[in-house]
Order: sequence, then C-alpha cells, then structure tokens
Amino acid sequence: MRLTWSRLLFGLFVVVTCAPEQLRAQVRADVSGYVKDVTETPLPGATVFLQGTQLGTISDALGFFRIDGVEPGTYNLVVSYVGFESQTRFNIEVKSVGNPTYNFTLIESVEVLPDVIVTPDRNLVSRPIETPLSTQTLTAVELATYPGGNNDVVRVAQSLPGISPSPGGFRNDLIIRGGAPNETVYYLDGVEIPNINHFSTQGSSGGPVGLLNVSFVDNVTLSTSAFGAQYDNALSGVLQFEQRDGDASRRNTNFRISASEAALTASGPLQKNGRTTYLASVRRSYLQFLFELIGLPIRPDYWDYQYKVTHRLDNLNTISLIGVGSIDDFAVETPSGFDEDQQATLDQAPFIEQQTNTVGLTWRKILPESQGFMTTTVSNNFLLNDFSRFADNVNREGRFFSNDSRETETKLRYALSYFWNNWEFDSGFNAQISNYRNVTRDTNAGFEYSTRINFFKYGLFANASRSLMDRRLDVSFGFRLDDDTFTTGGSPLSTFSPRAAFSYEFVDGWKVNGTAGRYYKIPPYTILGFRSAGTLVNEDAKYTRSDHFVLGVERVIGPATNLSVEGFVKRYDDYPVSTVDEVSLANKGAGFEVLGNEEVDTVGKGRTYGAEVLFQQKLARRFYGILSYTYFFSEFTGFDTSVYRPSLWDSRHLVSFTGGYKLGRNWEVSSRLRFAGKTPVVPTDLEESLRLYPQIVLDYSRLGEEELATFAQLDVRIDKKWNLPGLSLDVFLEVGNVTGQAAPAPTQYALARDGAGLPLDPRALRVVEQDAGSPIPTIGIVVDF
Repeated sequence: MRLTWSRLLFGLFVVVTCAPEQLRAQVRADVSGYVKDVTETPLPGATVFLQGTQLGTISDALGFFRIDGVEPGTYNLVVSYVGFESQTRFNIEVKSVGNPTYNFTLIESVEVLPDVIVTPDRNLVSRPIETPLSTQTLTAVELATYPGGNNDVVRVAQSLPGISPSPGGFRNDLIIRGGAPNETVYYLDGVEIPNINHFSTQGSSGGPVGLLNVSFVDNVTLSTSAFGAQYDNALSGVLQFEQRDGDASRRNTNFRISASEAALTASGPLQKNGRTTYLASVRRSYLQFLFELIGLPIRPDYWDYQYKVTHRLDNLNTISLIGVGSIDDFAVETPSGFDEDQQATLDQAPFIEQQTNTVGLTWRKILPESQGFMTTTVSNNFLLNDFSRFADNVNREGRFFSNDSRETETKLRYALSYFWNNWEFDSGFNAQISNYRNVTRDTNAGFEYSTRINFFKYGLFANASRSLMDRRLDVSFGFRLDDDTFTTGGSPLSTFSPRAAFSYEFVDGWKVNGTAGRYYKIPPYTILGFRSAGTLVNEDAKYTRSDHFVLGVERVIGPATNLSVEGFVKRYDDYPVSTVDEVSLANKGAGFEVLGNEEVDTVGKGRTYGAEVLFQQKLARRFYGILSYTYFFSEFTGFDTSVYRPSLWDSRHLVSFTGGYKLGRNWEVSSRLRFAGKTPVVPTDLEESLRLYPQIVLDYSRLGEEELATFAQLDVRIDKKWNLPGLSLDVFLEVGNVTGQAAPAPTQYALARDGAGLPLDPRALRVVEQDAGSPIPTIGIVVDF
C-alpha cells in the first residue's frame, strides 16, 4: 500500500508540473450560491459579480446564482440588490474542482435606491445587533491556508485577538482575555459540541488536536465578551462553526495529507434534483508511526468522523442531520536505548482511552410572508473517558490513579426569530437530560468512589433589537434564565442574566459600540458528581457568574479595512475553589488531567480587565491581514475573597498577526506571529513529588513565585496551486517556529537514574533539560477530484 500511494503521488506531481500551460489556461470553473434576506426568503434578481472582472450574473426565483467561465484563482465576490446593503465575500478561492456554494444574507438598507449599486459595502463584517463588537469571523479559505494551523480549525482560532497561547504552546485551549480554559462553548450548525478536541481534558475542553474537519467548515465566528442570549453556559466566549452544504450538482472528493493525519472527504447530491445533499469524512492520525520511527515513547493514535445530510422539503422547510465523533488512544512504549529525558516522559505520561460522539437533527422553517423563521434541534452527545496513571508505565503495573467515566446529554433547543415593524424579536428555550457516572480510584490521595447522577436542566431566553436614526443607531436588549433539578444552590431567578448592546455611527465611518451582560455556567459534571464518604459534597454548588462590560470605537477605513479599539472588564462571582489546594479552579484545566474531580466551595471571585487594538484588512491589492494587541490583567481569589492573585493566564501582553500575499501563477505566502508576556506558574512540591513519583505534585500556595518566559512564535507557509480538468491540487510547505524560539515551560523533574536506567539510591529528583527550540518544516497535499 505504501508503494501504491508513493507511485500515485509521484505520478500526480509529474502530471501537474509537466502539464502544458495551454491546458491549464483552458480550465474554467463556476461560482454558485444563494442570496436571501434575514428571514431566509430568496431574493430573485440580485446582481452578483466577481470584483475586478467582467463576470457576473443575476439570481433566479430561488435566489440561486451561478457564474460560469471563471478562471481559477482568488477573487472578492460582490452581491447587491435594490433596497438592501451590498455585501462582499472576500478572498474566495475558485478551483477547477471542489468549489463550495457561497450563501449571502442581505440586510435592508435605509433608503431604497433607484438603481442597483455594485460597490462593496463599507462594513467588513455583518455582525448581529446584539454582538456589535468583540466578534471575529474566519472564512473557509482563511482556515485552510492558515500558517501554523495544520488544518486544525480550533488551533487557528487561537490566533484571534485576545486569545492566550496554551502553556507550552502545543494545546488547543481557548483562553480568552484572561478567563479559564473551560469558559467557552462550541456550536456546530447550532448544535452544541461539548468536546471538540482529541484527548480532551474532562471538565474542561482543551486538547492537543482538534477533531473538526476543515473541509466541512464554511466559516468560524468567535464572540468574546459579547454573545447572544440563546447560548447557555458561556462565561468568556462562543465559538460557532458553520458547515457548508454538500454540492447539489456533482460529486466531489477531497484528499488531504498534513503533518499529523490524512483525511478523505466526499460530497455530492443524494437525489438527482439536488434537494438532498451529503458531506462525509474520515480522518486517521499517523503520529504514532512517526513517533515510533524517530524513537519517541508517546503513541497518540486517533480517528475521527464527520457527516452532514441536508434535505430541502420545500422553499420554506429544511432538515439537516449532522454528526461528529472520535476514537482516541494515548499510550507509551519503551524506546530502544536509554535516554534520561525520554525516560521522564515515559514515567509520567498518562494512558487515555476516549470516545466522543455528537449527533443532531435540525428542522428550519421560514415563516410565511417573510415574518421570520424558527429552528428546532434535537441532539445527543456522549464522552467516554478512561484516564489512568501507573507507577510502572512500561508494564502498566501499579495503577495509582484511574478515572472511568461517561457523560451523556440529550438536548432539545427551540429558537424563533420574528420580524415586526422594524423590530427583530428572538426567543426560545432549551431542555436537557444529563447522565453522568464515574468510578475514580486515587491511591496516592487515599480515596475512591463510585457515582451516578441524572438530572434535568432547562433554560429560556428572549431578545429584542432594532435599528434607529436611519440605521445609525442599533440597540438590543435581552435576558435568559437557567436552572436544573440537581443543584440546590439556586433558582431560576438567581440565574437571571440580562444583557444590552448598542452601536452608534456618530460620523460616517466612525462607530462607538458597547455591551453589558451577565452570564452563568453550571459546574462541570466532574464537580457535581464527586463523592466523599459516599456523599455528594458539591450538590450545593452555585452557577459561576461573570459580568461583562465592553466599550469600543471602530473606524471603517475603506471597503476592506477597519481599525478598532476596545476596553473590557469581566467580574466573576461564585467561582469553584478547591478545598484541597485552596486555589480557584480558574487556574486549572489546561493539562492532561481530570478537572474538578474534588471537593469545592463556590465562593471564589475573579476579575480580568484590559484594552485591545485591532487592525484588519481583507483581501485588497493581493494582501490580507489582521494585527492585534491586547493588554490585560487576570486575577482570581481563593477562600479569602479580599486577596486577588494573578492567574496562570496573566501574561499582560498579547500580540497576534496573521497575513498573506497572493503572488502570481497561483503562489501564495502567508505568516503568523504570536507573542505572550511572562505568565505566573505553579512551582513543584519537590518533597511530595519525590515521595509519590511518578506523580508530580504542584504547590498552589506558591502560585506566582515563578514565571514562564515570554512566548513568541513565527510560522510561515507557502502554497502552490494547480488547476487541471477534473483535478485541483494544493501543495504547501509550512515551517513552524521559524526563529527556533524555545517554548516556555515550567521546570520539569524526573527521577535521577544511573547509566543503566536504574533509580539512584537514595532516590532523588533531577531537573529535566528543556528542549531547545527549532524550526519544524512540514509538507502537505490537498487534492480535489
């Protein structure tokens, strides 16, 4: 099989590189999609064209458009319609095969103009009125070509403004404006996805590798410090993934090889009339083979799958079925020959076996006469997590910690958007049945327990918004309520969470934006289900509360460029505090662990505050980029709520730049730079770690006595694309950490051993030498056929 694939790839390389220029010049493709208004009513007769060309068309009675005879390349796609604000989709990539559909939702303009205007709208991003700031969106092209992202949509999101890098820089934790890693919720086409990473941290959400396939994603939107009332359990952010629909006219296949995995994606119609389409993919890692080849002891092995089936019942009703899941196995094996530093990894690495699955069925109905639309979603998700640590990893003997658990949720969500007299009213509810079981044994801590809990959780929301003063002023206000049948520390009124937002264009091209809101999050199941002496000691835990206040100024410089400055404040109450470590759980959750499997008291407080500057340019004159700087403080208390201490995420300074330049002949070069200031770290308790080795014990009473060095990483990527009849190929070279910067990490310790690998007598700990940083080159291939 290896020989077959190598011959195939070599033959493919020969064909595309030796193909005559005349053949490539004759290749043409099409660009298609739909134009609708905010109620999802089709807009027939909309003008659609590719900026900088003479190519364009008009949408039909269903709002569908198709531009034929397009030379493969990169364009900006513009849509305009009488009485509506024109809209531009920047940086779309037209290939000979495998082009997605491009869907537009237009907003009514203040004045109905006599003629169609065919210039792009001056606003870069069409944000909902309830979230006028602290919101960023990435398109499919930006996701697929992001330098340093390795086609991982979650890792790409880490480069957005206000996001801190994970400790060590290798995990996908979303640490937003000084909040904890478990304060963000994730939605895929409106279906909540609790786990979006392989080898995820139970009780949190981060992990080393994302499990969503970039080939499915149409766009990703991250809302920080301002999010709609329809989302529950969000304290710092909402990350929304919108998937594309399958191709309604032809079948396509996409094959992708990257640094860590291979993926196969299929798309097309299930019916000749195109009313039913599908997307399906499977991915397989090969890191375990690479690590074995180069002699590393860890063996991360994972599969994931994803699918979407969409059926259009009629012009007003659509049903979609989505699913995503993973199978993970993290183990270790003894490398040939003794190496002190590898021995430390071999000693301390956990064994993880995980399975996740989410499936959701959504019915979307457009109300008659463009009055609005409603969405009903039924979904189910589960997480199986078997997490173990051994005194002897080589022989898997002396298990001193085990966590065998299962989380299952069945959810119903309903949302109604209704338009009346220039108002938009949004309302709905969610209902959820939760089941959690866990068997934990911790011989070092001297406890074990078995637990099983089942309860009902529910919530409702409402929001109203309107544009005033010839659309110069947008206002929005709403609320939500949440409660459950398990916790005893509150009531529906105790989680009443109002929110309001405004946006005022006081001078042409200048806006002042502001939001204020209160948000709640139920503690994770690991906390709720924890037992001591057979008693559920955290049953009285309260929902964590976070109050957000954001004020900003935005300058729209041109059709593709804007500049914004924001100030933000977040205040936390009722944060869980560990009764063992006497530290806020906001300082945990970004490692290979089980977060919250302990007794807590929800009495902690916290605060993060700062300012953020953002400059963004969409594709114009072949260049695109986004540059941001965030200055902030992040502090949390323990049991003494009068004493605020810097958290593990308090780096003070964050800098992020991502940009690219489109060269001629389908060449593109892009780069990403990330910087974070020094961050506090928890020192190691050397005495306890020596006694309990290979368990490493942290001394949280000394949090902040030591700091990690600054984090800085520059990644560069070069893409070359070929478009042939029936075949599209993208070959890219990516060099991570071009400057060879060493990733900052806490001081690591291992058991001192002699030359034969035997522990010294008496036992002692030694400092593990930190790896020197070095550039990491990788080559990837993406094929559409």
